[in-house]
Amino acid sequence: MEKRAEELRNLLNKYNHEYYVLDKPTVPDAEYDRLLHALIDIETTYPELQTLDSPTVRVGGAVSEKFEKVTHRVPMLSLGNAFNMDDLKAFDERVRSSLSPGEEVEYVVEFKIDGLAISLRYEKGVFVQGATRGDGIEGEDTTENCRTIKSIPLKLHEPLDIEVRGEVFMPTKSFLALNEQRLKEGEDAFANPRNAAAGSIRQLDPKEVAKRNLDVFIYALGEHNLSLESHKMALYTFHKQGFKINPETRIFKNIMDVETFIEQTIQKRNDLPYDIDGMVIKVNSLSQQEKIGFTSKVPKWAIAFKFPAEEVVTRLVDVEITVGRTGQLTPTAILEPVSVAGTTVSRATLHNEEIIKEKGIKIGDHVVIRKAGDIIPEVVRPIIERRTGEEFDFVLPSHCPECESELYQPEGEVAIRCSNQASCPAQIREGLVHFVSRDAVDLK
Repeated sequence: MEKRAEELRNLLNKYNHEYYVLDKPTVPDAEYDRLLHALIDIETTYPELQTLDSPTVRVGGAVSEKFEKVTHRVPMLSLGNAFNMDDLKAFDERVRSSLSPGEEVEYVVEFKIDGLAISLRYEKGVFVQGATRGDGIEGEDTTENCRTIKSIPLKLHEPLDIEVRGEVFMPTKSFLALNEQRLKEGEDAFANPRNAAAGSIRQLDPKEVAKRNLDVFIYALGEHNLSLESHKMALYTFHKQGFKINPETRIFKNIMDVETFIEQTIQKRNDLPYDIDGMVIKVNSLSQQEKIGFTSKVPKWAIAFKFPAEEVVTRLVDVEITVGRTGQLTPTAILEPVSVAGTTVSRATLHNEEIIKEKGIKIGDHVVIRKAGDIIPEVVRPIIERRTGEEFDFVLPSHCPECESELYQPEGEVAIRCSNQASCPAQIREGLVHFVSRDAVDLK
């Protein structure tokens, strides 16, 4: 177990560095969460194996050296996670067990924006400092870059001394435009809006940040001397002072209504003008929050419900060749079954031999898969550091796997085709399937 714990610590610290410092994650969030929970399980069973460098003893990641460091006067804690409705019900039971019998609870439910957490400090109503979350204790001073974000007020409506927290993000429209521009200029495209937002806010030149069209939603208080009774009142105060809050935020009196709202949001999340990766559920009453309290790492009165992973890791067991109605050979990845966005996936298209070579995929690799457009499973990339030496290259057969006829590659195409158009069983079969399909004669 000691060797496994060390292996997990090294992997998680590496992934933390890639995510928080380099802005270049190599594994999806779901894989990181799986490894983290494996380490938590080991350290819970064998407490003597927990070390000072374990990712389980810190709130977040390391601080970049690009900017001056800022110590948060009130730590920016992370949240515990819920991955299904049972987890959410267990959270509700823990909340109610911390309160008096029969005491009513209201929950505030907010979209979990897929961006970068930020702290904004105001003195006498004037914006004086912006800082990233960093490791939750120390962040990076990004004041000048924050000034370029138009939804961050430079002066409040009242002369308050206040710190607020929110999420800097890149709207989908801005993200697509930025990637298009980067590709034109010969630069690598950002993997997703979250990485684009994180990379933008850490730009050394504020003029470049201004071009990125970043946005922000404010959702929490840091250090303050306001007299408030609820989170709802805090949101009202933010709005009143000129901050942007998410209009989709809702308040519910029971966990069943929270679950219904989450299910409705999952259905419409792809229609939103920004990315969300879950929902945040908070107890509304600040006095109840105080009564419920904190663990050493997270508040017990709030939880993040994470949507089913859109990218996950599994192993590529084999590559199967299918022959289509035009004779084109298409390689399909045979995968160890894994759940992706709510369904079990065991096969994914690899398109053609050229793409397999381009992505460097080998049979036996651990690979990242996702659903393109949340529908069609595809292999994104291999995880090279997981290789054991037993993996091997895919080789396209020299003859048609259905009829043993010679293969050929039409000029100007990447596709490889079977030359036996007249009597290849696969081409005849797939031609018949197409003939009766909805797009052809639509035969019932």
